[in-house]
Amino acid sequence: MPRVPVVTKWLLILNIGIFLLDLFQRPEGMPGGVLSWGPLNRWGCFVFETSVMQGRIWEFLTFQFLHNDFGHLAFNSIGIFFFAPFVERWWGARRFLAYYLLCGAAGGVFYSLLLMVGLLPNSDAGTPLVGASAGVFGLIFAVYRLAPAVQVRLLIPPITLTMRQLALALAALAVLVIVGGLVFPSARIFWNSGGEAGHLGGALMGLLLMSFPGLLGKPTGFRGKVVRDARFVRRGGPPKLRPRTRVDLDQESEVDRILQKISEHGLDSVTDEERRTLEDASRRKQ
Repeated sequence: MPRVPVVTKWLLILNIGIFLLDLFQRPEGMPGGVLSWGPLNRWGCFVFETSVMQGRIWEFLTFQFLHNDFGHLAFNSIGIFFFAPFVERWWGARRFLAYYLLCGAAGGVFYSLLLMVGLLPNSDAGTPLVGASAGVFGLIFAVYRLAPAVQVRLLIPPITLTMRQLALALAALAVLVIVGGLVFPSARIFWNSGGEAGHLGGALMGLLLMSFPGLLGKPTGFRGKVVRDARFVRRGGPPKLRPRTRVDLDQESEVDRILQKISEHGLDSVTDEERRTLEDASRRKQ
């Protein structure tokens, strides 16, 4: 396994650490769910009534690091562990952190929008929302945009899908639960329509940022630069020789990313567009 990048590692540490801190302060003998939460979950969960109507805007951030139970934490942690390193290496540490948090916040925004228009009958203005799932959906859709043909084997059910199939299946499931909750609000199978709204919000923000990476300051397009080796420059006077080489810095970075992808996932994971990028780079160096 490759080394876990620094932001991914801290996301895992914070999610697990905060959950354990809250768990050890939960009241004994209480039923499961919200009633058994500790002070951290109660303070930081996302609630439309308090976050939007009362101005507790930090809840758009804090709810992303809170979880209901061990199963909830485990699934989100697995998603972060497997998908976040790939996305962090593509964005870089600082942009990746911004990407992840924006996807999570978008989950709260989309949940609020559907709640306001009455599409979440199983939720109300006081229903709390916790979990890193919106950010994880952002990660999944980022990998889908970067490497749609890469295959992943699910734990439950134990089947193999491409990233394109996985992303579309998860989006379809989220829409199905939301529509089912609207049509059959009393059916327990659709009880998490609010959570699925958050998942869709994270996925939509992920698609937006991956389609327009310049929104987070990631360079796009061709950037040429004149390279002058210091050995050809005389101090105190004009340069003796002025070799001018135009280097496409973005494409060089893209080639490095593709080579890293081949190293981690094999040659079959490379898309047709990425193959053309490698061929173009090879012809320029001949």
